Amino acid sequence: MYSRRHVLKTGLAGSATLALPFVPFAPAWAQALTSLEMFIPAAPGGGWDGTGRAIELAMRTDGIIKEFKFEHVPGAGGAVGLPKFLAKKGQGDAVMVAGMVMIGATVANNSPVQLTQATPIMRLTAEYEVIVVPAGSPHKSMKDLIAAFKADPGKVSWAGGSAGGTDHILAGLIAKAVGVDPKRVAYVAYAGGGPAQAALLGNQVTCGVSGYSEFAEQIKAGKLRALAISSEKRQEGIDAPTLHEQGVAVDLANWRGVFGAPGITPAQQKALIDVFTRMTEGPTWKAELKKREWTPIYLAGDAFGKYVVEDTKRITGILTDLGLKKA
Repeated sequence: MYSRRHVLKTGLAGSATLALPFVPFAPAWAQALTSLEMFIPAAPGGGWDGTGRAIELAMRTDGIIKEFKFEHVPGAGGAVGLPKFLAKKGQGDAVMVAGMVMIGATVANNSPVQLTQATPIMRLTAEYEVIVVPAGSPHKSMKDLIAAFKADPGKVSWAGGSAGGTDHILAGLIAKAVGVDPKRVAYVAYAGGGPAQAALLGNQVTCGVSGYSEFAEQIKAGKLRALAISSEKRQEGIDAPTLHEQGVAVDLANWRGVFGAPGITPAQQKALIDVFTRMTEGPTWKAELKKREWTPIYLAGDAFGKYVVEDTKRITGILTDLGLKKA
């Protein structure tokens, strides 16, 4: 479901000859965009803040934007911050970092506002989920795990992050895809990757679900076995088949992107898309992707907006199936 790089690019129409009266209109806003207000709907130090800091580093280093102001509003997976960002209506230099986690949080918390109300600028990165088992597990493949799960869902425990988060959503999607009622998923929520790893290594749970980076060290050390990756296609450097390859029609990425304030003009939206396009094509951002092991999944403007609408529908459906949202 995740498309290849698709970045909106537009050019100025018309000839430069005898066009002097019209020149200021198209590039004027872009020329004025010398600073960005980065709105982070989470505490400093988390994934969204890390994305915001990587954006700042790339744009400063490559000479795209020099001035940045950060505002952090943490709480409820972004559900607290979103209304405050939406109140910045018409502010053309404000950008919010958000992603799939916010969609789940607003749905689960019955928020009166949704991410679809912000102006879509660009989807930037993804981290795919991995399903792992302890090295000594009898389940050698995802097919083995699914067979046990279908035989008795209650006997297969899934360790992951907070209830209703990306890990829980993936477990629910897998259940639905293989014909098991998602409400029967025996999901064990942990505060983070560390406690989940401890439970796995202590054989307290059947399997674990998290972003690949959480389990990478233990997988490489041979203490955990990666059964599947939640990407549409195999990922370079990750020795794990996809769910699709093993008969489970599910792919999921914990994506992150940037949004503009509601009510900005098309010219302001284009100016923001343009600066982020320049950033993604620059050497510093590419280096950050490699260093942080982020997968680029660029999608911009209206196409990104349509994607967010569809992802909201999908996540709403699975959280309802999991019993985390009233139908």
